[in-house]
Amino acid sequence: MITILTDHWADLVAGLRITLSASLLALLGSLIIGVIFALFVISPLKPLRVIGNIYVEIFRNIPLLVVALFFYIVIPQFVVQIDGFTAGTIGLTIYTSAFIAETVRAGIESVDIGQMEAARSNGMTYLQAMGYIVLPQAIKIVIPPLGNQFVNLVKNSSVLAFLAGFDLMYQANLIVSSTLKTTDTYLAVGLLYLLMTMPLSYLMRYLEKRWAKQPAND
Repeated sequence: MITILTDHWADLVAGLRITLSASLLALLGSLIIGVIFALFVISPLKPLRVIGNIYVEIFRNIPLLVVALFFYIVIPQFVVQIDGFTAGTIGLTIYTSAFIAETVRAGIESVDIGQMEAARSNGMTYLQAMGYIVLPQAIKIVIPPLGNQFVNLVKNSSVLAFLAGFDLMYQANLIVSSTLKTTDTYLAVGLLYLLMTMPLSYLMRYLEKRWAKQPAND
């Protein structure tokens, strides 16, 4: 494994940069989209609830690789040309956002309904009450499962290897094909993935503990 790291360090670092870029973009995008569709699912407007539920159910029940391949193969044929990195990142974003939407939805529904009623009785609109009162409390509640989703997102970014996305796993496959050192290569890559996911896990635990100490009305 040490030989793989030293002899192919430049290739691995290049792949690591791509993996981190895709993961960060997908993390931000999936969080935004996931929150939006969570609000759709619990919306008092039936059309929005229908749209939200359809979105969540479709993308939670389709494999990530199928979603990514759709953007890599179908979209370039009928809409616009996109490369493997873009297709993989979009697929990863949409796939993860469905799980985040369900996680946030559960968090919102766990907040006492009296919070919303009190906010509305004080003159807030539904969106104001949700944005300022309910949603912040829900996010604090769902930090642990959100952390799990973020860690899964980083690991799932390996889907780019199937789309010529030049990510860490793609570089690993190239190294294996040239050196035939399968075990050493994938052990080295596994170590690099661990170095990416462990800090994220600790960060989410830190946020969970810090917010747990704050009063519920902060």
